[in-house]
Amino acid sequence: MALEVIFQKVRKAGRSLALLTDEERNKLLNLVADAVDSNIALLLSANEKDLSRMDPANPMYDRLLLTEDRLREIAQGMRQVSRLPSPLGRVLKESTLPNGMTLRRVSVPFGVIGVVYEARPNVTFDVFALCLKSGNACILKCGKDAIDSCQAGVDLIREVLSELGIDPNIVALLPATHEATGEMLRAVDYIDLCIPRGSKRLIDFVRDTAKIPVIETGAGVVHCYFDNAGDITIGRDIVDNAKTRRCSVCNALDCLIIHADRLQDLPELCRPLAAKNVLIHADSRAFEALKGAYPDNLLTPVNDDDEWHTEWLSMQMGVKTVDSLDEALDHIDAYGSGHSESIVTENTNHARKFQQMVDAACVYVNTPTSFTDGAQFGLGAEIGISTQKLGARGPMALEEITTYKWLIEGHGQIRS
Repeated sequence: MALEVIFQKVRKAGRSLALLTDEERNKLLNLVADAVDSNIALLLSANEKDLSRMDPANPMYDRLLLTEDRLREIAQGMRQVSRLPSPLGRVLKESTLPNGMTLRRVSVPFGVIGVVYEARPNVTFDVFALCLKSGNACILKCGKDAIDSCQAGVDLIREVLSELGIDPNIVALLPATHEATGEMLRAVDYIDLCIPRGSKRLIDFVRDTAKIPVIETGAGVVHCYFDNAGDITIGRDIVDNAKTRRCSVCNALDCLIIHADRLQDLPELCRPLAAKNVLIHADSRAFEALKGAYPDNLLTPVNDDDEWHTEWLSMQMGVKTVDSLDEALDHIDAYGSGHSESIVTENTNHARKFQQMVDAACVYVNTPTSFTDGAQFGLGAEIGISTQKLGARGPMALEEITTYKWLIEGHGQIRS
């Protein structure tokens, strides 16, 4: 089918979503969640086809991997979204003019949202759930690495829609080709908003190519600064959790910044990482502090400042030594990407300065960046982590994928 025909069908089907009540949307989400639970074997079989084409050593492998537990979490996430308040029809502003006309600013869907993503089949269900709940149709474009998993997910969703008599074209999956991506990004008459989820390379391509509005999400070089007033026990656990809980996600730690006065504590800060085979790229002072106290095969010097720009997405991270909080702030300003940043300190003034000076969507004090997540923030599943400043910023959920329109009512008033 020609891609323009798909775009037309999704656009038309999306208009019908306005006729669904929130109760009907919630029922549909729960039925799709039930279908996921009932078709785990089918979804795992499709995922296995994708996994068979990827090297397990590839950092994307963990993102691609579906398990029974992960699928049940996906289903539970959809049920959680169904229990959230509707973001639609909220009166955001209301007034009555001197001539008696009433004005209301009311939240409404964008219309059709396009999402470009890579090897993350869970995004298929997350995006559908949030788009349905917020009254948006969605056009999905996954990478070739995940095509079998995503196709199985979309087929399952469309089957449930058809059984309920709802136009299945409210969700569509495009072919996993570069040509499809290009056409999607030029679909000015059909797609209202595009959200890329994936690597910096993908996000840069979408931003630079798109003719439709784009919200930048995802890619992040994430830091944790261990201050001269940091608690070693808290810091050790935070670094471990931020780096190793799930190293392939965008909120995972990429660079530990440590105050020079605390270099003697660096081996203890990194001790849990050694047990998990984390390769450390250390500057000269950090290298000397770790030499002999951290496995030689997991320790390498930083020879090029470009390494500080690296989003590792694997069991690797950098360690940078600084002589002051201000130097840490300068490093984050130079190499951060506006995603998530953390400080470990018992000095309240240092914590407040860090919060005030760091330019990122999420800024943490004495807790890891692994909490940058829509579900963790109580938003339900997320459609992405926005790193831009215009409009949505940070975890994007229901409210962030609605816009508004003005409703004006009068009774014969005319403008002089």
